[in-house]
Amino acid sequence: MTEDELIWRIAGGSGDGIASTSQNFAKALMRAGLHVFTHRHYPSRIRGGHTYTEVRVSADEVKSRGDGYNFLLALGDSFARNPQENAYYGNEEIKPLSENLDELHEGGVIIYDSGLLDPSEIENFDERVEENNWHVYDIDLRSMAREHGREVMRNTAGVGVTCALTGIELEWIEELMESAMPEKILEPNIEILNEAYDMIHEEYDVDAPDVKVPSGEHDEEQVLLSGSDAIAYGALDEGCRFIAGYPMTPWTEVFTIMSQNLPEVGGISEQVEDEIAAAALAIGASHAGAKAMSGSSGGGFALMGEPLGLAEMTETPVVLVEAMRAGPSTGMPTKPEQSDLEHVLYTSQGDSQRIVFAPGTAAEAYKQTRKAFEIAYEYQIPSIVLYDQKLGGELANVPASVFDEEPNPSLGSTLTEAELEDAPHSDTGKYKRFQHDVEDGVSPRSIPGQKGGRFLATGNEHTPEGHISESPENRVAQLNRRVQKTEAIRAELDTSSKDDSHQTYYGPEDADYGLITFGSQQGTVEEAVDVLNENGHSVKSLGVSDMMPFAEEEVAEFIESVDEALVVEMTASAQFRGLMQKELGLYGEKLSSLLKYNGNPFEPAEVVEGFEVNIIEDDELDHNRMKFVPSAGD
Repeated sequence: MTEDELIWRIAGGSGDGIASTSQNFAKALMRAGLHVFTHRHYPSRIRGGHTYTEVRVSADEVKSRGDGYNFLLALGDSFARNPQENAYYGNEEIKPLSENLDELHEGGVIIYDSGLLDPSEIENFDERVEENNWHVYDIDLRSMAREHGREVMRNTAGVGVTCALTGIELEWIEELMESAMPEKILEPNIEILNEAYDMIHEEYDVDAPDVKVPSGEHDEEQVLLSGSDAIAYGALDEGCRFIAGYPMTPWTEVFTIMSQNLPEVGGISEQVEDEIAAAALAIGASHAGAKAMSGSSGGGFALMGEPLGLAEMTETPVVLVEAMRAGPSTGMPTKPEQSDLEHVLYTSQGDSQRIVFAPGTAAEAYKQTRKAFEIAYEYQIPSIVLYDQKLGGELANVPASVFDEEPNPSLGSTLTEAELEDAPHSDTGKYKRFQHDVEDGVSPRSIPGQKGGRFLATGNEHTPEGHISESPENRVAQLNRRVQKTEAIRAELDTSSKDDSHQTYYGPEDADYGLITFGSQQGTVEEAVDVLNENGHSVKSLGVSDMMPFAEEEVAEFIESVDEALVVEMTASAQFRGLMQKELGLYGEKLSSLLKYNGNPFEPAEVVEGFEVNIIEDDELDHNRMKFVPSAGD
């Protein structure tokens, strides 16, 4: 049993308020001085079904979902379409209890709504309770809620029971409810919260369970947000004032947040008929002088390949976000995977040039989204922020100071009308928008309507004025210039200080072994590093964010510094390890893979086991190490 943290899983049906209840619970505990991290699991079905959210709470920093959990609040699925065992999806009503037992720690707590759930329908339930020393509380939350007029308040009653059993003061929950609920529903919710809390203290021995919430205190103000929040806020703070999109899980969250906030800053949001139109509108808005973005998930991003190539050829800055999910095709829309990496790096036509960042935390998502806009508009190149359902949907507390950076409305390398007077023009008066010989490959752009800024924009190869050209000499000059941009960008991103790098270093610098990952698995890997070093191993980790242009020097230096490295990623084909070997051309004998692609992200214990089995034990046995290690997980 983990004594220094609570990992609380609330389970019910889609529509039972699981997400909102867990978010409010996490926010209340963050305000109480604790560190929180949430993990959400929900079905890829419009009709809904069993869903749960975990809230991990500790006095110390938490970076990942936990290894299993220790407290279950099972509400039952009140929207279950078919409670029969022989139905295609089984007895959906009981699933919030029956499908959440395997990962519950020994000595854990179960609260179930006896107004909806009957554990006798679960095979060997009583035997499992005894075997695992679970503390079970059958509370008729449904009846309590109905007495107060609204059945959905059984969630609030369940939170009251949780607080009584774990030692959480109600004042933090009540304060959050007062700020989040309208007056007409606030009073009955406060009443049922206290009624459930008092009932537990009166009828049960609350000192019996050994799952308690620790006390904590933050050194500075914290905010609770997801990677989707961070991407949207980064875009807004960097001056983005236009977004176009089409809904597609899980990118929809970024689109929704932007759409809600853009009108407040004078911006525009457009939901269009498909992803081709969405990317094209964003490119058009940027061409007209706005900072613009669009995005999608795998299938939708595939449609953006043609306009993405247009942006690259016309050198129109734009930022796209791509939210990875399990594929191919529709795949598993609500499950995380990182297998769109190659898709995002190489989608488009010809020798295309783009920037791709893959942030690993919400804080990194905010900062790297801002950097994506800065580079896109300074170098006139598409930038892509690559993330997944895990980073996009999980909530974590982040220091408010992360967001103290000044707004940046600059359009980058764009000329004023005064500057255009001295710029090179053709004999016909057209501005030479695509000059051959310029610093870092960047030929300053003009905005339509500017005096002296007229030029042609075409998807064909073109002359400096924009006229279509198939001249070999012009083609080589123009392509060499565009390639030069990524070289200059890599030079800008390469810093002498690890503190300023997009790559995240963790663990002792002189460690013998390394773990390398990218994107959302970063926090999980870092927690695994802590455990491995506590177990007597010598391990450090590197989280890579710069996918294109690739962070060659930093990654090579890290690999050189260790005897062996395990590459952790959520793909079946080791795409990230393949990228490293492609870009570096070395280290095949030093790298092995730990892969997971069953729809669930890694837990720290899986990374620990993967390292000990495939690095330590394999070395001791002097075997050829496995290059691919699919993890069934869960």
